[in-house]
Amino acid sequence: MIFPFVWRILPGPAALKVIELLVVLTAIVWVLFTFVFPWVAADILPPPDGTVDVSPSP
Repeated sequence: MIFPFVWRILPGPAALKVIELLVVLTAIVWVLFTFVFPWVAADILPPPDGTVDVSPSP
């Protein structure tokens, strides 16, 4: 698994490792929301169809 590998390579005692992991996870989430998700929404997903078909009711 990846978590034991990451836990081993982080320096410091356990409390510092927890703080480092939180910082790394926060940075990953920030990068995803700032760069990756907007790129996916703009370039890969089709634009939403904004038209509404209003047919007359009989």
